[in-house]
Amino acid sequence: MGRWRARFVQHRIAGLGDMPRPGGLRIVTDEQVATVVARTLESTPKNATHWSTRSMAKELGLSQSSVSRIWRAFGLQPHRSETFKLSTDHQDRRRDSRTPSQLSEQNS
Repeated sequence: MGRWRARFVQHRIAGLGDMPRPGGLRIVTDEQVATVVARTLESTPKNATHWSTRSMAKELGLSQSSVSRIWRAFGLQPHRSETFKLSTDHQDRRRDSRTPSQLSEQNS
């Protein structure tokens, strides 16, 4: 509270606004963020099924950490498939329409 009062005494109403804070400036621009998001959603890398943070970073000239932070901020997880994949197991039990109780009755 004392800091706010000192600002008000020195700068009046203008001193109550948010003052500059410590820390570095943003290095990744909004255009680069948009490019990462669009590339992630609309394309796949050559010889791969999905983007990794390292391959995307190398492609766009960003750091792997920057790509990771962007993906986390937008909830992107390109390693997870959005489509249902059928099992390649020939003994797939989901094809049997009988319930477990019907199966147990048959085996009795």
